[in-house]
Amino acid sequence: MAVKVVVMGCGRVGARVAGILDHNGHDVSVIDVDSRSFRRLPTDYRGDTIIGTGIDEDVLRAAGIGRAAAFVAVADGDNQNIMAAQVARLVFNVPEVVCRIYDPVREDTYRRLGLTTICPTTTVSAMILDHVIGAASPIGVARGDGSGGEG
Repeated sequence: MAVKVVVMGCGRVGARVAGILDHNGHDVSVIDVDSRSFRRLPTDYRGDTIIGTGIDEDVLRAAGIGRAAAFVAVADGDNQNIMAAQVARLVFNVPEVVCRIYDPVREDTYRRLGLTTICPTTTVSAMILDHVIGAASPIGVARGDGSGGEG
């Protein structure tokens, strides 16, 4: 079932999320303050693009947030993402709101306050540590690191 999704931020992540959602038949609107950012969208992108900030209620309305099933905040700054996510959730009652927050301390705080948050800093750090620690231990062999050992 196709749903309406509003994506704030058209950097690498926002453009990728919007492109995949659009390709899968969803109704997508992307908001960004810089019109040049929309160049990152796939050439066959059929959704809407709105120039503005996701903390502006008029911009959000123009993006169709009133009928959105999901809002994704992936702009450059934590403050803007947090504020926009809260507006989407509390003002427009969007059922699914996802907010990227780079600062792990802030991410934990806002997650505890009820926001669905993703922190690339902790996620990528954990993945790197998993590879480094896994490669340095016998468990890494058992996980199939290609060395042929049985652990």
